[in-house]
Amino acid sequence: MTAHHDTTSEQAFGFWLFLMGDVVIFALLFATYAVMAPATDGGPAAGAALFSLGKTATYTGLLLTSSLTFGFATLSFRDNDTGRFVLWTGLSFALGLAFLLIEFDEFRALIGDEAGPGRSGFLSAYFTLVGTHGLHVAIGLLWMAVVTCRSLVSPADPHLAANVERLAMFWHLVGLVWVAIYSIVYLPALVP
Repeated sequence: MTAHHDTTSEQAFGFWLFLMGDVVIFALLFATYAVMAPATDGGPAAGAALFSLGKTATYTGLLLTSSLTFGFATLSFRDNDTGRFVLWTGLSFALGLAFLLIEFDEFRALIGDEAGPGRSGFLSAYFTLVGTHGLHVAIGLLWMAVVTCRSLVSPADPHLAANVERLAMFWHLVGLVWVAIYSIVYLPALVP
């Protein structure tokens, strides 16, 4: 008699471990940022000179809206409505891409103003924290593209449902981490 392995449960457990590992990584990056924030070495500090409240609020809105639209995509997938799933996922992708492009433009502007990661401990911690988050957004966008293509090619694939659910958890975590970044990095720097 052979032991039956519930691979779905094992994969779900493995994915939860992955997500918790990501949470630990971001916790360490937040702790590093907290320690390094005052280490400006005579360079610019966090504040209105570096960040724009309007710009950061705009791309925060984009990312949080993409989390909402991906929630609608997940519900559409559960209803076996491939058309609506593709529509909502495409909208989520566009919002996430817009977020990433604005973040990239902010990085470019900071580096152009000689406020790059090599300038000070604060800027190094800032670029590492926000850049790691941006990398997660890029991974999520790639994952969305793959899942969308798979839904069009073989919507009945039993593994696709698990991938959509895991992507939803990942994307919502990316949104939650951004709320923490916005609250810890940007708001204190911009709100008097």
